[in-house]
Amino acid sequence: MENIWSYSLTVFLAFFAIMNPIANIPVFVKLTDGLGSKKKRKISKTANIVAFIIVLAFILIGKYIFQIFGLTIPAFKIFGGILIFYIGFEMLQSKISSIQLPVKKKFNDAIAISPLAIPFLAGPGTIVTAMNFVIKANMFQVLITIVIFALIVFLTHFAFIYSGYIVKLVGKKNFVIIGKIMGLILGVLGVNMLIQGIKLAFNI
Repeated sequence: MENIWSYSLTVFLAFFAIMNPIANIPVFVKLTDGLGSKKKRKISKTANIVAFIIVLAFILIGKYIFQIFGLTIPAFKIFGGILIFYIGFEMLQSKISSIQLPVKKKFNDAIAISPLAIPFLAGPGTIVTAMNFVIKANMFQVLITIVIFALIVFLTHFAFIYSGYIVKLVGKKNFVIIGKIMGLILGVLGVNMLIQGIKLAFNI
């Protein structure tokens, strides 16, 4: 039971840090500036559902993708560790990750799909994190990962639709602090993933 709780907490912290429901609120506010609350809810709902479906697909068929392209677990963990560390490092510098959100786009009806769902929510970092947890996991661990990711998606939707109230409550300066804490967590997770990949690659 202790291992289950430990695994669940690790998955939750990793997803929470990479998706950053609270720290990403200012970005959502900026992208949807001038829109009514009903439109914002629709955009948030669509973006989070699409993001969930994309990551779920990688969780369920990620192993087969590896087999088709001849990818190895050590290589994936090493690259994933570097990628996640880089995102965390950018967050520690109070930057919006260029990996998660590479281009600033003007608003249109497709904003829910891009850049919000892809690559903002279901970006490379999120996909790498999800696959890292399930690539050698049993069915129960895969189920836990899916449930926890669904919870993070719900929290993200909740944070987006109440973004105006949360910004006033937390304060803009505190968002910077939260972002740095999440960046630190991601950096450590990335280094840990990198170490695991090296150990697997060299049978250490």
